[in-house]
Amino acid sequence: MELADVPQVSAIDRESFPTLWPPPAFKDELLHNRIARYLVAWEVEERYRGPPPATPAADLNSGEGGLLHKVRRLFSRRPEPEPPPARILGFVGVWFMVDEAHITTIAVGERHRRQGIGELLLIAALELSLQRQARVSTLEVRASNSPAQALYEKYAFAKVGVRPKYYTDNNEDAFIMTTDVLSAPAYQAHFQELKRRLFAAFPGGQRPTIALT
Repeated sequence: MELADVPQVSAIDRESFPTLWPPPAFKDELLHNRIARYLVAWEVEERYRGPPPATPAADLNSGEGGLLHKVRRLFSRRPEPEPPPARILGFVGVWFMVDEAHITTIAVGERHRRQGIGELLLIAALELSLQRQARVSTLEVRASNSPAQALYEKYAFAKVGVRPKYYTDNNEDAFIMTTDVLSAPAYQAHFQELKRRLFAAFPGGQRPTIALT
């Protein structure tokens, strides 16, 4: 996540967690929280996916044409094209505390749910946790949020405790969930197979890319 992403991320956060207060200060998290990392799922708008416009043949086939093309570009008053705008689809936050990677939040915009994006974000968070050499990954989840629990259990998170009345909007309990050792061969075999399956059958027919920069 970059500072320019904060408006879109905040909108998804409000859409996903409308009763939470105060809202997360994503800008402060990015600038000042040294243990936090936030990742976003994003896509380039459709109209920017085609090939770039071709250079006129006259400009390519002669030295003079090529020079004139460069001069036209140099003195043209038209602004250079902006980078393709990114549409943020969802985000995930992770705090790295000693040997633990704690997933603080994960959300997907309403229009893009049930498309595998939440699972993709979870995979990215676990990849980052492995990169940071975290021993385990942990999180809290609402006791009533069965779909989220099913996703976490799919990735071998197990319920290890309860935080009574953890959510202040309705005093709902939270389940504490944690993985086994992330680098253990058994966990890695399970994780890599789940990742392979998701990528092979990702909705929309486009294989996603995870970039942990």
